[in-house]
Amino acid sequence: QVQLVESGGGLVQPGGSLRLSCAASGIIFNTYTMGWYRQAPGKQRELVAVISKLGIKTYADSVKGRFTISRDNAKNTVYLQMNSLKPEDTAVYYCNAQYYLEYWGQGTQVTVSS
Repeated sequence: QVQLVESGGGLVQPGGSLRLSCAASGIIFNTYTMGWYRQAPGKQRELVAVISKLGIKTYADSVKGRFTISRDNAKNTVYLQMNSLKPEDTAVYYCNAQYYLEYWGQGTQVTVSS
């Protein structure tokens, strides 16, 4: 059974930082492209960042220079370090794993507000 379990979300003030984690089980982690997506109320789910099995990283323009995606294959975990957070970063953040099949986590809420 495949599980992607996100953690690290919460409430933070504008300009603050959060680090999201996604622990994967039931997949051969180092063969998967891992990613973070987000969905704000009333909006479509959008790509935030992905990291390939070779460590190649891609970011949405809106988060470049502020967010960093990384992976630890020994721990089957992908991270999203989010700095200089803005109110428009408020969303539910989802972990994603892609290879021949695609899997999603349950999501973690990130709220940026003063």
